[in-house]
Formats: sequence, structure tokens, C-alpha cells
Amino acid sequence: MEFTKEDFKLENGLKKEWLITNGTGGFASSTIIGANTRKYHGLLIAPLTPPAQRYLILSKVDESIQIENNKYDLYTNIGENYISQGYKYQEKFEKDNFPTYTYKVAGVEITKTICLERGKQVVGIYYKVKNIDKPSKLTLAPIVNFRDFHSMNTDHTFDIKQQIKGTKVKIIIDGKSKFPVYMNLSDGKYVEHMNDTFKNMFYIEEQKRGFYPKENHSVTGVYEIEIQPNEEKEISFVCGLEENIEEINLKDIMAKEDKRIENIIENTGLLEQKNDTNIELVKELIKASDQFIVYRPTFKLHTIIAGYPWFLDWGRDSLISFEGLLLKTKRYNLAREILLTMVRDIKYGLVPNGYSGFDNRPLYNSVDASLLLFEQVQKYINYTGDYEFIKENIYEKLEKIIENYVKGIDIDNNNIYLDTDYLISSGTENTQNTWMDAKVNGIAVTPRNGKAVEINSLWYNSLMIMAELTEKLENISISNLNSNDNNQAKLKIKRYKDLAKKCKKSFNEKFYNPKRKCLYDVLGDNKIRPNQLFALSLTYPVIETNSEEAYNIINVVEKKLLNNYGLKSLAKGEPNYIEIYEGDSFKRDMSYHQGITWTWLLGLYYDTLKNMIKSEKRKTYKAKLEIKLEEFVTKTIKTFEKEVNQRGGIGSISEIYDSVKPFEPKGTIAQAWSVAEILRMSF
Repeated sequence: MEFTKEDFKLENGLKKEWLITNGTGGFASSTIIGANTRKYHGLLIAPLTPPAQRYLILSKVDESIQIENNKYDLYTNIGENYISQGYKYQEKFEKDNFPTYTYKVAGVEITKTICLERGKQVVGIYYKVKNIDKPSKLTLAPIVNFRDFHSMNTDHTFDIKQQIKGTKVKIIIDGKSKFPVYMNLSDGKYVEHMNDTFKNMFYIEEQKRGFYPKENHSVTGVYEIEIQPNEEKEISFVCGLEENIEEINLKDIMAKEDKRIENIIENTGLLEQKNDTNIELVKELIKASDQFIVYRPTFKLHTIIAGYPWFLDWGRDSLISFEGLLLKTKRYNLAREILLTMVRDIKYGLVPNGYSGFDNRPLYNSVDASLLLFEQVQKYINYTGDYEFIKENIYEKLEKIIENYVKGIDIDNNNIYLDTDYLISSGTENTQNTWMDAKVNGIAVTPRNGKAVEINSLWYNSLMIMAELTEKLENISISNLNSNDNNQAKLKIKRYKDLAKKCKKSFNEKFYNPKRKCLYDVLGDNKIRPNQLFALSLTYPVIETNSEEAYNIINVVEKKLLNNYGLKSLAKGEPNYIEIYEGDSFKRDMSYHQGITWTWLLGLYYDTLKNMIKSEKRKTYKAKLEIKLEEFVTKTIKTFEKEVNQRGGIGSISEIYDSVKPFEPKGTIAQAWSVAEILRMSF
């Protein structure tokens, strides 16, 4: 992935961000011109209790080159009243597995490649310097910090203690002796600075988000490297929380990472598809998909980060991302681990929707995560045929979920219960336990308490999957069930089928809105939202997918919600519709699910079309649907081929988009379910 000089102009360069990760929740991120525009930007954001408690350790390294009596600053920083202009010397930026910057000035060429050591809290910068004919001195200024990545050091004077041994430096910042920061350079000398504070780094993206935009960092010293005429040098700078920092070999780290990523891509079988015109997009998305899969040492299992830079692992997001990230890419061993992670802390029939970033405490604020688990178990079986793993590790957990949903769950105000009409009701006025979960000052922005359309679609689907799963595991034919048979497994199957039948009857009687020719979002709420597609897109659709109602629903979704970047969360013209995501946290939360476009929802539309094609017996209708699906996939691929190279997080896909041109990317720069769903549709 290469960029042009036009991309390095200030306005353009600030909009293009990159991200690399280390498999623990740690990451490095900045812009393609090296200016930090967010408090979440930095060359090392390290989790102290992986993947949580992420701390900014190294903000950036500012390079300067002195050639005879002339000094050139190669860095780009934004201050309150100034912008340093190192981007003017930038010749290239490349982002393959690692971001690489190239600068040229007065006969000197400098490239720097940034890498993270997998599984360690270490960042490295590998420099290559080519000097033509004049004595030069390269100066590297590491800009360090030690703060929670959600916070900022404002008006702060750092308490710095250093231990220097040659080019290796041990730094204690603000008395945090438990987590010393280490730095080392393979060449040159270290010059200690005393109480040197980088004041008021200005984060323009935080200003846009309504936050205080200025932060102080510390410059504990600089490294100086002499470059002789006609000399070429390779220099390694390493910084992190590892004491043996001087032993780290950056070339080895990069070679191992290149090989690891190459193996992931090869394992998918993608490279065997020689005629695949979108192979480059798929390769980028496979690499992007890997960034979300991290290891939780406390679990001794892998988990899925919902999005970078600020989200942790969430149950709902993990399960929606599951097929695209893991099954489509044939990472079946990791898929099994993720399923084990999902069921590890089930309580009261609830899959945790996440874990506290402070103490790893499971959070149970979700009604849909438990039901999404059934769909992904079915997907896992479809890909692997591995019933044995499900039987030994998952099946009993699924049984308990069904039992608890029938019995009722009243924890954390979830208020989940099976009503007399066999539909699931959940939540209270101020409970946000569906995916539309924004709150402002403790008040639900999109209250969806009661009988929500996707929850009951998932409930029906879960019951049907349990019936089929029990049949398979017990070698029982559902068609031969006898009400007088006391076989326990057969009674279970019959119960699941009976509950499903009654749920489907009530659903079809109550959720279809004949006036608007679509489904109610929540019974009593006729706003047009995308959640209705759950009724058509799952393994067992609760609405017959070849019915008139199905065609009416898809037509409404296409006309009111669908665009190239996703589905709008609310149709234009509905009360409180907002189409641009901007402003302070209050304004943004108020718009989050009120008209903003979400990319992951394209997966629901895609699966709906596939289900409609599968069930449609009329040849002309079937042919039209097949053409529609083909055109949709083609358009989606073309959209995101361009998107992953031009805007937001380079090589990844953003969380959300504005719902008007130019459909600006917003939210996280890399979102798991966005990547997963586009990847799933692309090959």
C-alpha cells in the first residue's frame, strides 16, 4: 500500500491513520505524516493487564538531521499556535505489515519502519540512513509518557528518574517504579535532558470530539548519531516495558511477523484463487482481521477486540464478527478458543457483553449476546462438522441459556422474560441491553425495552438450532417424535420445537406492520430501523423468506436504509433522525443509532438475499434476486477496495459513516465487525 506526495499534504495526511497491534491488546497508531491527532495515538500503547489497562508509553520519536550548519526537523507536530512541517521532507509512506516513512533532505535519505514485538510490550523503529557527501548528525527525541490511554496529562510536570548505561536507559515516570520504561539504541550516544517537557501537543480529533485537546509529554533525553559522508547506516531504536531491551533484534521481529501473516493468508486458500479480481482487498482484510484477535492471559484463551483504538473485547461484537474473522479465514483452532471464552463466564444464562477494563469483572448488560451464540455455534458446525467439540464444551451452556430465558432473568436491570405470547421481553426504560446501547446522562437514547424484533428473531432461531443440535447429538429424527415417548432427548426436542412454533406464530401476528409494509422495531414502535433484517437473515428465519412480507421488508430496507457503506440505523424522516456524527460526546451519543450508517449491517442484508434465493421456487423471482445479490457484492467490494486505501484507518474499515455524501468515516478507525462482514462477502 503506497501513497503519493498529494497524500502528504497536511490536510490529507492528517485524515489517514495507520494501526499495528501486538496480539495482547497493545498497539501503535498515528497518521501517515507522523502527526498525532488523537490522545489514542502513540508508538506504544501497552496493556498492563492484557488486554486491559492500556497505557501510553511512547508518544512518538521526533527526528532531526543536521547537515553541516543546517538543521532540518523531519517531524510533524501540531501545537496550539504552530505546526512543525517535517511532512514537507516526506517522500513516501508505505503500509504493508509495518508502516514505513521515507524522508529526503539535502542529500540524505532516511527511512524508518515501525514494528511491535508480538506478545511483548515493546516497540521498535528500524532506521536506514544514506548520506551522500556531507557530515551529518541524526538526532532522535523519544517523547514518553505514562498514563491511561483514555486520559491526558494536562498542565503536568513529570517526575523523571533515569538510570543510564551507555545507550540503554531505564526511566521511572512519576514514581511508577513497578513499570519502568526502557529504551535502547544500537548506535550513537544518549544525552540526558533534565525536566524537559513537551508542552501542549494539540490533538485536533479530540477537539472535534468535544474534549480538551492539549497534552504534555516528557523528553527525557535525545540520541545522537554521527553519519559520515558516503556512509549508509542501519540503526535500531527500541522502547518498552521489557528489561532486556538491548537484546531485541528488530530484523528478527519483522521477519517473524512477515512469516506469521504470510501463513495466515496461505491458510485461507486465497492465494490459490488466481482469478480472484479482488485478491488485494481480501489480503488487506485478512491482515486487518488478525489485529482484533488477542490473548487474555487470565483466561489462557484468545478473545476479540471490538475496535481500535478505544474498545475492549465485547461479547456481542465478538459473536457478530466470529464467522468473518475466524471461520471464513479457516482459523478453526482460534474459533474454538473464542467459543470457550464466550461460555466461560455465563451466569444466569447470560453471555458477558464485556469485561471491566479495571478488574476484568464480567459485565452482563446484554440480552442478545447469549442468543447470538447459538447462530455462531451453528456456523462453526457448518464450516467444521465438529459436533464433538460442541457436545463436550458448549451444549450444556446452551441448554442453560434456554432454561434461564424461559424462567426469566432479572440481573443488572435486564428484566428478561418469556411472555405469555411466547415472545421475549427485556429491559427497562433506562436499560440499554441491545446493540443500540447509547446513553446520555444515564438516559437511554434509543430505548428498546419490551419486545424487540431482533431479540425475538434470535430467540426463534436459537430454539430451532437447539432442536436440530439435540437431534444430531442424540441421533434422533425430529420428524419421528412421539408425544408418548419419554426419552429425555426427544422431550427436549419437542419442547424446543413447540416453543419455536408458538414464538413464530406470535411474531408473524404481531410484528408485521401492514401500513408501513415492514416490521415493528419494538412492539409499539413503528420507526423504520435495520434490526428487522434479523427476521430474514438467520439460519432459521422467523418470517418465511419467499413470502410477500419478506419482499416488502427488503424493499423498505433498500429504499430507506441501504447505502454503499452500510445501513442507516434509522430512516430519514423519522423523529430525531440525525445523519452526521459530530460534536461533543452528548451530540455524538444522541446520533449514534439515530440515522448514522453502520457497515456491519450489510451482513444482514447479504444473508437475507441469500436466504430469499434459497427459498424462492419461482424462476423469474429467483433470477432477479441472484442478479441483485451479485450487483450488491460487486458494489460493496468496489466501495471498500477504495475505502481501505484512502480514508480512516488505512488497511481496515471504520466503525460507522455519516449518512450523507461524502460519507465520512467516523468512530473507531478499525472495527472488528465491519472488517468481518466485508471480508465474509468478499471471497
